[in-house]
Amino acid sequence: LTFGQTEVEFYWPAQADAQESEDADCDDSATALLSVRRLISVMVVDIRDFTVLTRQLDEAILSETIGTWFHQAGQIIRDAGSWVDKYIGDAVMAVWFHADEQVSSHEVLQICQALSRLHKMTQQLSETFPLPFPLRIGAGVNTGYAMVGNTGSGDRPDYTALGDTVNAAFRLESSTKQLGKEVALAQATYHYLRAADPAGVLLEAHEVNLKGYDRPTIAYAGNFDDIDTFVRERTGGDT
Repeated sequence: LTFGQTEVEFYWPAQADAQESEDADCDDSATALLSVRRLISVMVVDIRDFTVLTRQLDEAILSETIGTWFHQAGQIIRDAGSWVDKYIGDAVMAVWFHADEQVSSHEVLQICQALSRLHKMTQQLSETFPLPFPLRIGAGVNTGYAMVGNTGSGDRPDYTALGDTVNAAFRLESSTKQLGKEVALAQATYHYLRAADPAGVLLEAHEVNLKGYDRPTIAYAGNFDDIDTFVRERTGGDT
């Protein structure tokens, strides 16, 4: 069912019809999956050279290091106002919801603060654990519309965002490796960043070929130092 920009799907487990004697139990697992079209910003952060790390590091130390990174990353993301955080392999995804047609300067600052804090936390973990080389991360951020809501199986719904805006964020993160940079922002995201502080951070525009896209995309790329500078200027030194 569709109501304006909201889609509602009623899910009923397939096994519900198989055993009528368990109808009472099945009633509890029927789920209404609610999806709403929202303006969002998606941040994807990936641990660099993770495969190499797994081959060079003791499994126990690897588990503790990565477990600590994900735990602290989740806390940083939630502190920055993200409503959703997902852990996918060696990457984390965060989503910020915005009011229609606008992204406030405060929300832009929250995203940049999350990026800055994630970078600093990663550096600190490199000093805490006996690693063969320093941990590094790359990040991609995209802003646009997506369907957000509960997905997954009826008995285990999962709140997340779906659509091209999300896919492009992952591709932007991957593009940082091609560009030799640490952070890549989509054109829309960079527009809101510049609107929040016209005299602030300047990232270089690049034409990138994102996997799965027919045409080149403009991405604004830089390093975490650029993001740190923006945060310091906006907060008076507090990142």
